[in-house]
Amino acid sequence: MNTLSRRHLLRATSGAAVGIFSLPALAAAVQSATSPYRRPKLKITDVRTAQVRAHGLQVHVRVYTDQGLFGHGEATDSAVGAPPLIDGFRRFLIGQDPLNIDLLTERIRTMGIFAGAQGGQYVTAITGVEIALWDLAGKALGLPVYQLLGGKMRDRIRLYCDAQTEDPDDPNAREKAEQVKSMGFTAVKIDVDDLRDPNRWDPVNTTASNAEIDRMVRKVAFARELFPSRVDLAVDMHGRYDMTTGKRMAKEVEPFKLLYLEEPVPAENVDAMRDIRESTSTPICCGENLFLRHGFRTVLEKRAADIIMPDIQKCGGLLESRKIADMAHTYYVPVAPHCVVSPIGTMASCHVCAAIPNFLVLEWHWIPRLPLWRSFVKEGEIIDKGFITLPDRPGIGVEMDEEAARKAQVPNTPWFEPTRS
Repeated sequence: MNTLSRRHLLRATSGAAVGIFSLPALAAAVQSATSPYRRPKLKITDVRTAQVRAHGLQVHVRVYTDQGLFGHGEATDSAVGAPPLIDGFRRFLIGQDPLNIDLLTERIRTMGIFAGAQGGQYVTAITGVEIALWDLAGKALGLPVYQLLGGKMRDRIRLYCDAQTEDPDDPNAREKAEQVKSMGFTAVKIDVDDLRDPNRWDPVNTTASNAEIDRMVRKVAFARELFPSRVDLAVDMHGRYDMTTGKRMAKEVEPFKLLYLEEPVPAENVDAMRDIRESTSTPICCGENLFLRHGFRTVLEKRAADIIMPDIQKCGGLLESRKIADMAHTYYVPVAPHCVVSPIGTMASCHVCAAIPNFLVLEWHWIPRLPLWRSFVKEGEIIDKGFITLPDRPGIGVEMDEEAARKAQVPNTPWFEPTRS
């Protein structure tokens, strides 16, 4: 019997006689807590949030039920402004069956068509709720989330480390690289964009000068020297340049055989991204700022990217990410999700990565915050030699250590406080 049933039965039979005389109470508890086929009967009673500042802002979401269970989700990046949006979603959630996840999130999305439900903060807020619902469903049914998403295709998830070791002039760069290598990562990523580069002629124009291009290539060469050839290298330009610069950089870095070059131009101009991809043998990756399947459809149809990178904590949630990956799979495009969140959101992403056939690698971006990372959940460190092994526990499989997490709480914000009606 699952956790839900045990808790409900214990409440229902408290004070009852032990042994045969307690059987009627047990039978009544089973009837009230489950359907005839033991499907848990649950109703949502509250939705609460907490805000943490680590790599940017993360909004944690909990969905509570009348049976004492709650699910925990996380949203990031465009989660600024998510708590009041989530509070507004309560009218679609309170009293509803939390196991109807796709129905609830689709209802919120379609009802918000005039409120920005195509992307941005609105979809990010939905995402935090959706992930919490999946965690709750897993706990109620006694299954890990990956099992509910179709089962796992792999037991462990390969990570790449955003290494922050790219500056040849940083006296600590080699020491940082040794730390990354000691943790066993088989892939790393560096950032080469710099809007404050003294070589820029114009603070607004996004065409890089020759000196800027040289500086970026020098960073790539330095990072490639730091790590063994067995370690894959990815390079991020953060969408901060124009097509001319994107084409030049993609061509310049071809000798380094990158895992991918990430967003040389902003992702909203799909034709520009496609033109860069067609001009080079360097694989092009984009997608961390795209939302829902709709945001990825044109990218895939126009073959504008070799690899897509949905951010599972803001693109629509776990099932939406699964749908995005399935759509990409029909184009033989691999998925390398963007991920800058806590161990809770990271593990939630791992459940999706385990369930899809075209998973490539998952981002990890906490090297400057290792003490917080390692204490954020009660399970402690979840990374082993650059991989995360999927737990068999129900739901997402990790639980927040609130004492540790609250050290990063955004000042003067609620911490899962009950919502006032």
